Amino acid sequence: MQEGLIDEVLKSVKFRGIQNILALRGDPPRGKEEWIPSDPRFTHAIDLVRYIRSVPEYSSHFCIGVAAYPDGHPDSTADEDAELDVLKAKVDAGADFIVTQLFYDVDRFLIWVKKVRAKGITVPIIPGIMPIQTYGTFARLTKLCGTKVPPKLEDELAPLKHDDSLVKDYGVKYAIEMLHRISTESEGEIKGFHFCTLNLEKSVQRVLEGLHWTGATSEVHNKLIADIPEPLAERPQDTGLLITPTSASNEATSGLVSRTKATTEVGKGELNNAASWDDFPNGRFGDFKSPAFGNQDPWGGSGMMHSDIHPQWGLPRTVDDLTRMFLGYLRSEISTTPFSETPLCPESVTILPHLEKLTKRGWWTVGSQPGVDGLPSGDEIFGWGPKSGWVFQKAFVEFFCEGGDARAIEKLIDEEGKGWVHYFMANGKGEVRSNVPQDGRNAVTWGIFPASEILQSTIIERESFLTWKEEAFSIWTSWASFYRPDSPERKLLQQVADERWLVSIVHHDYKNTDALWTFLFDSKELGF
Repeated sequence: MQEGLIDEVLKSVKFRGIQNILALRGDPPRGKEEWIPSDPRFTHAIDLVRYIRSVPEYSSHFCIGVAAYPDGHPDSTADEDAELDVLKAKVDAGADFIVTQLFYDVDRFLIWVKKVRAKGITVPIIPGIMPIQTYGTFARLTKLCGTKVPPKLEDELAPLKHDDSLVKDYGVKYAIEMLHRISTESEGEIKGFHFCTLNLEKSVQRVLEGLHWTGATSEVHNKLIADIPEPLAERPQDTGLLITPTSASNEATSGLVSRTKATTEVGKGELNNAASWDDFPNGRFGDFKSPAFGNQDPWGGSGMMHSDIHPQWGLPRTVDDLTRMFLGYLRSEISTTPFSETPLCPESVTILPHLEKLTKRGWWTVGSQPGVDGLPSGDEIFGWGPKSGWVFQKAFVEFFCEGGDARAIEKLIDEEGKGWVHYFMANGKGEVRSNVPQDGRNAVTWGIFPASEILQSTIIERESFLTWKEEAFSIWTSWASFYRPDSPERKLLQQVADERWLVSIVHHDYKNTDALWTFLFDSKELGF
């Protein structure tokens, strides 16, 4: 926040009746290695706590929470005792409660709670609980947050990682066990929990139901119809178990009427099916209308950091240097690029020759997917979702290329695509081109499973592409900013950010899994 803005925000939230504030320092802006305060009065969370308590207008109005890290702060080099001293200082400054970072090791957490109390900290501690949604999200966030993962959890989860449904079920079961243990073994210290949902509420709902914390009573669906006097059927000990023929008829009629109302008032459509949005994390390839769109990082990652630069990327001074880096990634000679935090996935390996061909041409691939015409959902490479299902994919590829190549691709698709090929392309200056209708949405991954409607897990449409475009070009700019202004590395990377185009191409003929690659490589216009 810029200088002066904090006062503006505090006045605004007080005016709206908001009382609870979680005081956090925050992350560095994208492209910055270190967090530098815009307002010199506030360099740490404790400064905000002190300020609120020092202003009479705010002091008695706000209830202030602060963060704590049972597994240690990921950016701190201090030992646990020193971190607890920092926590005590925040509480002594006026904090009313503590919210912890997510964790999975209950034994370690319970020991940590005792250490907190031994420091003389008496305010409520609210544990941060994040049910495991998918294996990929779990692995990424635990690494990002420096979370200690118990070996037992690792061992039990690893065999399930290719089945999203089983991972989600395991995540619910593990969270229930965590909360039960904390509730019963914390000696009354823990009286509430904070769920990190990633806007995916179903797992949390299942956890609460599993703990019987929802306040809902079990509904009895089956009753014995008995021709007995009404007073006898209504005895307290028989409530819900016996019913007369007359009452059964009345209840059935009433139920049909109310069910008809429930299904006809809203009508079939996205509003009525909103719950299906949040079965699985909804990142950049999800449905942008979902409340979970883009929420892979609950704390809003700060983007590329100077420490993220890998020595294997070298010192790129020419376009050829960048081409070699992207080729090295495809060939597993390096494990990451600025656009890929993990090694090439097994799915992409199946189209490796095509990706290499594009990259050698100077079209640096940053996203791709092979075509799949029906494989079991349990397939080790392409499978997802519940078992006993079938999954399908349309082939797509995304890459950075020069403006002249982007124009040639656009011309080829417009003249030869015949409706089978859709594209989005954009540059860092804000120019966008596409042959996808304004409201068009291309489902490129879908699955058919027992007792379920068709599920679409991957969607490519304008809004999500534009969101990704902004992030993609900011990565080039951030990378450039880590080199001195006149250096050849900075000039090259900034030139790429200024002049290259990000292109996304989808071929809709999933029955012909080579259709996309044949379309691109057999064209004389592109000169492969």
